[in-house]
Amino acid sequence: MFSGIVETTGTLQDIRRGAGEVMRYTVSAGAVADGTRVGDSVANNGVCLTVTSVSGGALTFDLLEETLRATNLGRLRVGALINLERSLRVGDRVGGHFVTGHVDGTALITKWERVGADYELEVELSGGQEKYLVPKGCVAIDGISLTVGAVRGNRCNVWIIPHTLTVTALRDRRVGDRLNLEFDMLAKYTEKLLMTTAKN
Repeated sequence: MFSGIVETTGTLQDIRRGAGEVMRYTVSAGAVADGTRVGDSVANNGVCLTVTSVSGGALTFDLLEETLRATNLGRLRVGALINLERSLRVGDRVGGHFVTGHVDGTALITKWERVGADYELEVELSGGQEKYLVPKGCVAIDGISLTVGAVRGNRCNVWIIPHTLTVTALRDRRVGDRLNLEFDMLAKYTEKLLMTTAKN
């Protein structure tokens, strides 16, 4: 479990097929690597991954085929910035909202520009995902806990303060890039309950 408050940005060092055709993914993790051990969970762009190797300041993870299909990690190139967050500990402050690290899909950046002192990020959703979003609700975008602005058809926007731009990998993103999305778990559970009730 995470809070969507990015601790630092890492840099993708390597991504390749290893022994047994497993996709190995290595990130230069900076301070996040301090005290991190094999078996720990670390969110990478909002994707909960298990550390399989620690070498100096670099962390290595194995990526499932499902992870490659459902997230943007397999599309990234060496040198890309990665949002990193270690899992919450009991008693930690939750500065954002509860984020599981189980990405629901990706969204395409359609607008990313400065507006006054802030920044507007607009993304295009797919597969009816907009039903999980409401204005002023929560969404995790590349692992960042953000507040939904407007929802217009299959597009939504969020507003980014300069601090968030500075400390996250959003500064490395451009129109046309894909971002990982995780919707509020309450919305998904509500949908399941309503569907179950309707069938009965």
